[in-house]
Formats: sequence, structure tokens, C-alpha cells
Amino acid sequence: MIYHFNRVKLKEGVTPQQFEQAVQCLRDQGRIPVVKSFIVGPEHGSDFDWGAVFVLEDLDAYAEYLNHPAHARLEQIGLPLLTKFDSYDVSDDLDPVLGDKIADLQKRNYEAKPELVTLMADVESHSGVSALPGES
Repeated sequence: MIYHFNRVKLKEGVTPQQFEQAVQCLRDQGRIPVVKSFIVGPEHGSDFDWGAVFVLEDLDAYAEYLNHPAHARLEQIGLPLLTKFDSYDVSDDLDPVLGDKIADLQKRNYEAKPELVTLMADVESHSGVSALPGES
């Protein structure tokens, strides 16, 4: 299993309507058929406002998750609202190159969606597996 974590800090001035739309997109992303389970909610004890965890069976599921329209919708709606974004994965798969394989999936996601690169470039701070290639 791969546990895909997302942590976000919102920009000042995000309206309640924008926030609710983004949270709904996160929940919709959790309902992508390859997502085994998910949680979305406020983050406690850190500098981040909200977090989400999506449980994926394997790399094939991860690729399908990244390419699903619900994921693309969240990218389009949610990224412009963020000042800080962190993403990372935890897995019980002991493959020593799993991290490289996940990074390759993320890289291909950016290559397939040039508009995503622009959206991510506007986020003040982004780190982890979803950072732009060459950044972290």
C-alpha cells in the first residue's frame, strides 16, 4: 500500500466559498475508484491548515489517481489558493527504488500537464514528492 499525504496552507484572503469548493474537490478525489480509503481534515500541531491522505494499492493505482479528472480538477481549483504545499508518501512496499518510481510518475504528470507546472510555480512553497522536478 502507498499512503499519499498532502498538507496545505491557504493564502490570506481565501473566501469561505473557495475553501469549501476546494475541500469538496479533495473529498471527490478520495472517491476516485482506485483510492482504497482517505481522510481529509484540519491539521493540528503544525504550520499547515489542512491535510489529506489517500491510500493506493500500488503504482498502477497511483498513476490512475494522478490522471483521474477529479485529481486534475483539484489541481485547477485548489493550487491557486495555496501559499504552502507539501506532499509525501509512506509505503509498506520495501522496494528500494519505490521512491524513484513515484517521482517518475509525478514527473510524467507534470510533462503531460504543462498548465500544472504554471500553477505549482505560483505556490510560494512546495516540497516533497509533488514538488516540481528538480525542486523539493
